[in-house]
Amino acid sequence: MSEQLGKPMLRKEDPALLSGRGRYADDLPVAVGALHAHVIRSPHAHAEIVRIDAARALAHAGVWAVITGDDVRKLSDPFMAPVRTPVRQWALAVERVRYVGEPVALVVAESRYLAEDAAELVQIDYEPLEAVIDPVAACKSDAPLIHPEAKTNEVSVRDFSYGDPQGAFARADRRIAMTVPYHRLSFTPIECYVVVAQHNPAENSYDVTANFQGPFSMHPVMARALRVAGPKMRLRIPPDSGGSFGIKLSVFPYVVLMALAAKVTGRPVKWVEDRIEHLVAASSGPNRVTEIEAAIANDGRVLALKLDQLEDYGAFLRAPMPGPLYRMHGAVTGAYDIEHVEVRNRVVLTNKMPASLIRGFGGPQLYLALERLMHRIAVELKLDPLEVIRKNLVPAQKFPYRAAAGALYDSGDYAGAVEKTIGNGRLAELKRRREDARKAGPSTASVLPRWSSRRCRIWATCRP
Repeated sequence: MSEQLGKPMLRKEDPALLSGRGRYADDLPVAVGALHAHVIRSPHAHAEIVRIDAARALAHAGVWAVITGDDVRKLSDPFMAPVRTPVRQWALAVERVRYVGEPVALVVAESRYLAEDAAELVQIDYEPLEAVIDPVAACKSDAPLIHPEAKTNEVSVRDFSYGDPQGAFARADRRIAMTVPYHRLSFTPIECYVVVAQHNPAENSYDVTANFQGPFSMHPVMARALRVAGPKMRLRIPPDSGGSFGIKLSVFPYVVLMALAAKVTGRPVKWVEDRIEHLVAASSGPNRVTEIEAAIANDGRVLALKLDQLEDYGAFLRAPMPGPLYRMHGAVTGAYDIEHVEVRNRVVLTNKMPASLIRGFGGPQLYLALERLMHRIAVELKLDPLEVIRKNLVPAQKFPYRAAAGALYDSGDYAGAVEKTIGNGRLAELKRRREDARKAGPSTASVLPRWSSRRCRIWATCRP
């Protein structure tokens, strides 16, 4: 491998993609007689499902089935949840909807157009309920319950302690604390979800094609929901995928739903998600509220940390959640040499779409809070932020370094990286440009780098 370092590598996938010969999920052939599905979604963030009347839709020419939550509950099991608190989710809403865009019914017809037309004939009566979308408010005792059987929206609380944080806080010169909210985030891949499912009644087995990222990670969850052994569910993925960024992981409920549709109709069933569906209900990275506190010495050295991390996973907590909350747990102190740490991790449910492993999951949520705290320490002590950062970085001589919460950092020179970043006048030039921009006011044209006029136009168009 070492002989490849520093040498350009020939890309093998480009010719097919650049010439329009890529094979994405929607490009692949389907079996003769395949039907097409359309998902009917909830317009409410929280409501009881009072009645679903599909009679007119079923009488529509070309319609093979209208599947509801009652059908799904009879034919499948809810998805496994990683907590003991009862939080049950099926492939369709059962009795209650818990976020805008939640699948409520599935229309299966001879074409997508017929399915969409028939969907307008399905009558669904709802009884709206009070919704809660603020994770802090959702933890209050009088908050609307997302899952009444759970008797709480705070479905998981775990405490961790490393070293002697209480002792470190007791002997600290000062304590500095702040609350850092982190918003939800998501991605919009070029290709939305696609699922094609077939059922073999002789073997009670399923053969499904889906543009699924990491299909093996969720295979046991889907097979269990379908009430079949693992070998009875074959999952295929297309040769090419139009982006994922983690959001394609959340296609798995639709894999189960289309598999059930194929079983009900006795025909292959294809479903292609449209862009509006994707934006409304596909998935997003969880938002988090972090209460973070540092025990510090007067010179800016951090002796200990306390973190209370409240993470919002939306309406359901489903495998592999709460991955973002624990992925960076061993490295909760980041690049800093902090010996004593106390962490409380809390999972809360709200009336939002369920969360998923969106790119870099868990890292941004943690390190935004940590780095903002370092800056706050500098402000409170009237120190230069870089001075506080340098004082607390893991020294190069300590590598390999075992972090307080258990992560092993095999190598690094963090102080050296800081010096390279700010060296050769780069930091001074950045500060000069900042001051020039402040003096110039809203227009930043006078301090733009000397790029070509075309690049300047692009930058001006795309900047926040």
